[in-house]
Amino acid sequence: MVDVQFWLQLAVVLVCLAVGGRFGGVGLGAAGGFGVSILVLGFGMQPGSPPVSVLLIITAVIACTSVLQGSGGLDYLVGLAEKLLRKWPRAINFVGPVVCSIFVIFVGTAYVAFAVYPVVAEVAASQKIRPERAVSASVICAGIGVMASPMSAAMAAMVGIMSAYGYTLLDILSVSVPTYFIAVLAACLSVNWRGCELEKDPEFLHRVQTGQYTELQVTHTDRITQEPTKGAKIGVLIFAIGILTSITIGSSESLRPSWEIAGKISQLPIPSLIQMVMLATALLIIVVCKVPSDKFASGSVFRSGLIGVVGVFGISWLTGTFFDTHKDVFVHYFSDIASSSPIIFCVVCFCFSSVIFSPTVSTTILMPIGLALGLSPQLLVGIWASCYGDFVIPGGAQIGCTAFDRTGTTRLGSFVFNHSYMRPGLAFVIVGTAAGWFISQMML
Repeated sequence: MVDVQFWLQLAVVLVCLAVGGRFGGVGLGAAGGFGVSILVLGFGMQPGSPPVSVLLIITAVIACTSVLQGSGGLDYLVGLAEKLLRKWPRAINFVGPVVCSIFVIFVGTAYVAFAVYPVVAEVAASQKIRPERAVSASVICAGIGVMASPMSAAMAAMVGIMSAYGYTLLDILSVSVPTYFIAVLAACLSVNWRGCELEKDPEFLHRVQTGQYTELQVTHTDRITQEPTKGAKIGVLIFAIGILTSITIGSSESLRPSWEIAGKISQLPIPSLIQMVMLATALLIIVVCKVPSDKFASGSVFRSGLIGVVGVFGISWLTGTFFDTHKDVFVHYFSDIASSSPIIFCVVCFCFSSVIFSPTVSTTILMPIGLALGLSPQLLVGIWASCYGDFVIPGGAQIGCTAFDRTGTTRLGSFVFNHSYMRPGLAFVIVGTAAGWFISQMML
């Protein structure tokens, strides 16, 4: 039975989520820790177990990517992205999102695309194409690109959860990658004819008349004009080998070592495999590329990644403590609803992720809840796109890229939700959820 204490404890969880979501990052993790303190010390609840395996995978991946950034590998990749964007300027509405997506998938963080967004806006404006179309789709697709990346924190969370049910990294990628690119196409098409043409846009004409906008000169950035170092190229190669090693060994039971313990055969867990391979890859990049020690943790990837770890730690501990205690209640009241109408669970995932601002945190919290409610792992892998609603309320990428579009066509809107990114975001999530469910039936 649901009593008063249940509702008080649920209120603690929701308030902490709301407060943490407002501050994001470390604030999100701190709010989670505060909530755990109230539930345990105030209500006497038994604390749940933080997702240690997930946190260790994320830490190892962040360490490796940070070292790659220190070697100059990320700047090298961004330079390649800029060259590709300028190669097909008339198709920028499709090329922009696809190029941004590919680089995010390879590196595992949307950071790499942030340096490319200004080029997307510049190339579109130079071709008299409404920049809002390419910019909005690029930001959405790059931001959700982590669902198709073997190196992302969100994928680490998914693998850490689903490996207990026999799903390997390759199994999840076999669903998430085709789902992702189908959804990318849907997002691009949703904005391809959006709004009037640039030369008829009232805001753009106003900026031209008032001198706020001058014709852009398509020039190459420093990343393109400067020849990438040998270390940067080698770092990218070693990084790629590390990714392939994780996928190859992780997808084959015969390649993973096993041991007999107390009469039972125990095989190397996939999360442990990813952790050790990523740390080993980081060391190889450090040694071979001679990365200075002061660059290991000084880059933006390390800082943002560590903030993400704190967020996942605190909030997942809070929700885990609450749902572990009341698991029987949720299974009793909601398992039939979730099983008979999975679309309801998808809507819940989307709404929850829209206020958490972190797909990794949303995945870490919502996937175990879905499993506890009786939803199959196959279904949850398929509908994973519904956990990417962090675009609903504009965040850093949306706000920054609105400023990158000097023509004024990309807008945040006056009512919070009526911004330029809403249409491609909804198109991506709706099509991605439907396509992912269908693909998971065939691949898993």
